[in-house]
Amino acid sequence: MSDLDEYRDDEEKTEAEKVQPELFHASVDEFVRDRLIHLYKRKVGPQNDGRYRWAANWWAYPEAVSRLESLWRSWEHLRQDGATGMSTWWRDHADHHMPILLDPEGPFNKSTDRNNHGDPLPYIAPPEGFFPDMRKT
Repeated sequence: MSDLDEYRDDEEKTEAEKVQPELFHASVDEFVRDRLIHLYKRKVGPQNDGRYRWAANWWAYPEAVSRLESLWRSWEHLRQDGATGMSTWWRDHADHHMPILLDPEGPFNKSTDRNNHGDPLPYIAPPEGFFPDMRKT
């Protein structure tokens, strides 16, 4: 406890802490399935077919899960800013992580999953319970 804690209004702080916006997406899987794969309609596939790589089972790649979790959490936070939140999300988060994820030398470098230009990124659902509903925690 710091010296300032004794001067803090506990009731006000407790109420402010309780006010948390509800998550729009219940999990990183829901974010990837319902939003991200539809935002990035890049042609993906093995080296000769496309300059981007993606794995439909993205959840099997620890680096990808960590980066996608970061994208989801930052999106959830920045969506609350109606002025520049989404621009900030694209610039500071998506434009940083997605080129790394989609890079032919990135975490999905051995993936053979492919799609056609204009189609959503390939997607396979993770095992049941792999990503619990974070709204319930």
